[in-house]
Amino acid sequence: MREPAMIPNLWEEHITTDPSVCHGKPCFRNTRIMVSIILDYLAAGETVEAIIEQYPSLTPDDIRAAMAYAAWLAHQEEEQPLYTGTGR
Repeated sequence: MREPAMIPNLWEEHITTDPSVCHGKPCFRNTRIMVSIILDYLAAGETVEAIIEQYPSLTPDDIRAAMAYAAWLAHQEEEQPLYTGTGR
């Protein structure tokens, strides 16, 4: 199985954090839409089109940026594991 191509951090153009916006949670640039909300929709099986219908200020590139951000976080976790409480 071949390794997936590394995606450049293009999500940085779409996602920002600001302590004065949504308690510093990652949000899409110039919005108060938290990335975690969109990732929840994707995990629940919503389509990109349905998400954009619900959040018309977002673009397909924003949705891809959310997925790239989640992938980046997963790679960061490989370097600095998060405590999950599983005892493993």
